[in-house]
Amino acid sequence: MVSSANARRQTTAGEPVRPQVLNIGEVLSELSDDFPQITASKIRFLEEKGLITPQRTAAGYRKYTPGDIDRLRFILALQRDQYLPLKVIKDYLDAVDRGERPEQLPGGLKLAPRSVSEQLAQELSGHTRDLTRSELIGGSGASDELVEELLAFGLIESDGDRFDEHSARVVASAVKLAGFGIEPRHLRAFRTAADRELGLVERAIAPVSSRKTVSSRAHAAETAREISDACLALHTALVQGAISKLDH
Repeated sequence: MVSSANARRQTTAGEPVRPQVLNIGEVLSELSDDFPQITASKIRFLEEKGLITPQRTAAGYRKYTPGDIDRLRFILALQRDQYLPLKVIKDYLDAVDRGERPEQLPGGLKLAPRSVSEQLAQELSGHTRDLTRSELIGGSGASDELVEELLAFGLIESDGDRFDEHSARVVASAVKLAGFGIEPRHLRAFRTAADRELGLVERAIAPVSSRKTVSSRAHAAETAREISDACLALHTALVQGAISKLDH
């Protein structure tokens, strides 16, 4: 017997056809392969934030269309792979919903706005895997010595011989700064500042993160991203304000 989650209805030609509407359990089954951490609470949280608006039956049960599934894939892929806050994603989707044609997708991706399809989700996803040390060095142009110094000063971390995307970004930045004579030992202040910022964020979200429900954790994570974005904007404004005075 084929389960309703995996058995999509067949046409006479034998091609799978997605049902016109799905319940929350079927939605989770559709998304779980690409997004193993997805939960019903997460989907309801996205609904609360206004990113999706499923249909409702007369009894009040949610029903999701194929378009809703594609929209969820789009949102989840951008969160996972581009680390974008929900507000940025929502602003983009709202613009498309109004019939506007934003020049860029969130994160600077240049794709013409269109119905958020499975193809678009695939274009946006391509989940980044961890890099080996040789891949990290080859992709960034860093020397082995530079990577060692970044590790020693706690600016990057490795899991065995593998480095995540955050470490890859740090190494790329360090390579560029090295061209100006700024060495890893000069960058320790950034590690200290980042740890202090994290402490500030953790204190701010403590009332929400202390709750154990999945929706609360999702809310805490999104709030943390928003606070972090505000901190980065403040830092940028302060530094650029000081730099602007150099040529006065």
